[in-house]
Amino acid sequence: MAKAKVGDTVRFLNAVGGGVVARVDGGMIYVEDEDGFLTPVLDRECVVVADARAMQPERPQGVVAETDRQRTTAPASVAGKPQMAVTPPQQLEEKFHETPEGEKLNVILAFEPLDLRQLSSTTWDVVLVNDSNYYLSVSLSCRGAGDESWTFLRATSVEPATQVRLAEVDSTDIPALDFIAVQYIAYKTDSSFSMKQPASVELKIDTTKFFKLHCYKDNPYFDTDVIAHEIVTDDVPAGKKKVDVSALRRSMLASKKAADLRPERRPLMKRQRHRDPDPTKELVVDLHIAELVDNVRGLTPADMLNRQIDEFREVMDANLRNKGRKIIFIHGKGEGVLRGALIKELTHRYKGHDVQDASFREYGFGATQVIIR
Repeated sequence: MAKAKVGDTVRFLNAVGGGVVARVDGGMIYVEDEDGFLTPVLDRECVVVADARAMQPERPQGVVAETDRQRTTAPASVAGKPQMAVTPPQQLEEKFHETPEGEKLNVILAFEPLDLRQLSSTTWDVVLVNDSNYYLSVSLSCRGAGDESWTFLRATSVEPATQVRLAEVDSTDIPALDFIAVQYIAYKTDSSFSMKQPASVELKIDTTKFFKLHCYKDNPYFDTDVIAHEIVTDDVPAGKKKVDVSALRRSMLASKKAADLRPERRPLMKRQRHRDPDPTKELVVDLHIAELVDNVRGLTPADMLNRQIDEFREVMDANLRNKGRKIIFIHGKGEGVLRGALIKELTHRYKGHDVQDASFREYGFGATQVIIR
């Protein structure tokens, strides 16, 4: 099989898609698709479908293009030192151009199945999308739900406006992916830039979604449906809110003035949540996210699910000694993600209690009843 060269049109052997070879680095080639994104692949994982030389127009005898003269007249070496090769004309024309919106970091981590129709036996590419004007130094780690330490998967540098495959996993690796950590540093090499804060983003992954076809969604960065998680959105890492320093300063000054006007200090009264003087009384807990937080802006679905599970655990822990206590958890119908998470908790962490669907007449389909035993 012929090796791919810069300018050749290639097609991927193990995935859908292809494009034009923009750079060759040892056994790795960088393929640019029609949207301008570079995808690094091994040379053996693609096949040449159109040779760059075959696509060049014929020139009259004796006529040499300016770019040809630049390449042929450049010395091979000076004083025995190898010289940097002249950039081919196609690379000069397709050089990355920064965009105003690219000044804000937007990073996505996606799981792309090799065969969407065979989810029980396929493998998944773990792909990082860097939609920005910045280079990213990225590391990827993972751990299972029962593990205390992390397992390192990959560290690499990602070019601007590029997607990179960080790892490949199969069904035997899924149990170790309950939590994913992405750490990054952003920088530019050929121009001045606004400093971005390094960050570490930890994601809680619902690994059951890997085997459910409806969990794979269309994404503008991919040709096929994927499971995508936002790492950074407009410079804000997932799970973190952007702090308005001016508003924070004004709030602190207002609080200080209010404290100065307060006539007396009162002792702190710690409120006991989810505890009732009558432990035999039925307790109803609404786990809808709007009941738990004031504002969901900046929260990913994983963040919201974690908050709901924390609330559930707090209620259970506060009532474990109240034998016979009936607790109704209202979680809604939805896609059943929250209910499935509660059942998992009741099966492993809080096993031994009576669990059943709550009264449909009183609470509809979206509620689960637990009686403490």
